[in-house]
Amino acid sequence: MKTDYQQISDALLTEIISIVGEQFVLTGKDDTEPYSHDETEDLHFYPQVVARPHTAEEVAALLKLCNDNHIPVTPRGAGTGLSGGALPVNGGLLIAMERFNSIIEIDEQNLQATVEPGVITETFMDAVAEKGLLYPVDPASKGSCFIGGNVSHGSGGPRVVKYGTIREYILNLQVVLPSGEIIWTGANTLKYSSGYNLTQLFIGSEGTLGIVTAIVVKLIPRPTIDALMLASFGTNEDACAAVSAIFRAGVVPSALEFMERRGVEWVIENDGIAFDLKDDVGAFLLIEVDGTNQDVIFDAAEQINNLLENYNCKDVLFADTAAQKEELWQMRRTMAVSVKSNSVYKEEDTVVPRAALPQLIKGIKEKGARYGFESVCYGHAGDGNLHVNIVKGNMSDADWNTKLKDGIREIFELTVSLGGTLSGEHGIGLVQKGFMGIKYSPVHFALWRGIKQVFDPNYILNPGKIFD
Repeated sequence: MKTDYQQISDALLTEIISIVGEQFVLTGKDDTEPYSHDETEDLHFYPQVVARPHTAEEVAALLKLCNDNHIPVTPRGAGTGLSGGALPVNGGLLIAMERFNSIIEIDEQNLQATVEPGVITETFMDAVAEKGLLYPVDPASKGSCFIGGNVSHGSGGPRVVKYGTIREYILNLQVVLPSGEIIWTGANTLKYSSGYNLTQLFIGSEGTLGIVTAIVVKLIPRPTIDALMLASFGTNEDACAAVSAIFRAGVVPSALEFMERRGVEWVIENDGIAFDLKDDVGAFLLIEVDGTNQDVIFDAAEQINNLLENYNCKDVLFADTAAQKEELWQMRRTMAVSVKSNSVYKEEDTVVPRAALPQLIKGIKEKGARYGFESVCYGHAGDGNLHVNIVKGNMSDADWNTKLKDGIREIFELTVSLGGTLSGEHGIGLVQKGFMGIKYSPVHFALWRGIKQVFDPNYILNPGKIFD
């Protein structure tokens, strides 16, 4: 990899300004500070210059300029990432996509939409919902994250357990390559068997191969009825064991979320949610069933309720009103913020086959006890996707700085041994790349580097992410 990156000279800065306009170029530490960090831990890397383009042609001109002059470029969405993927570790130019904020078209006839990458995910979901349609990829940060960032990280959310991951909803992408060329990666069709599938290659590539400037999304009819229940269990393992059993019984919930007791306690303390948390409860499953037929939904909910009795379920609370449903979802969605407000923390994004969840969470707790850190676990249990929030608590600064990495490595080793991998939806970015060798062989790294070389031979685009 080349590392002889150049600084942005006054002459190059003048060219950048001529491309996007002076009011859309930021320099200086105070102005660029909001772009120096994301929602990872306390990491700051400052870009030399921030540019905020508005068209694919402007992005193309910026990339060609940087490619010709070997300036590192970091693409950035809303900055809500949890892997350090949008941090400008080599300085250079940061291209902020916040002005790409238009929903270009909602095609109700073909159940498709074309949207720019800077549109907030929830804004897009609400727009298609008004037309009776559903875009089911709804990460916890949907109210602030950009759909382009979701594409770049392969983001998910609670409802992909029934409806599928983001990979099943992205039909076509307009992408600007580091050379400045603008391409469409595929076609606006439901089938695609015409050469290598570049669309799928770009999903999850974390801005290392090109910059997405338009997205064609598949939509589905919106379900009109749902039932939501909160099931309580004595232990984490009991709750996790019930997850696989629900699917084996032939029921596919539209959401199946796991929440550990400590996380619920912190949500109650920090968010003022009134909830009767009984002493003998150690974990919860938040289970949603949706569709268009009330009887079918009721039968599925009853089937789940009866099945949970075999897994030491203590109680099942059915949400009777829209307000109750919203409060239960708020408890889950705000958990990350509540945990973060209590301590220095790191969030890991493990994923295993569903049936391995009890072994995973038991192992995480055992490793925490041995290394001295606490953990608060929650996540999309229906996908086998467990978010592990490692909390400093009473751990000394020295142990946090020297021993924690070994503990995290053991968590990932356990995850891989159970048939899982390092990330289900947060991506690898900067902070997880050192663990990639646990799962992947030198052959994988050689293939990835070969792909990177084809798209970005000068290594200007988001260097230092996913792998070195």
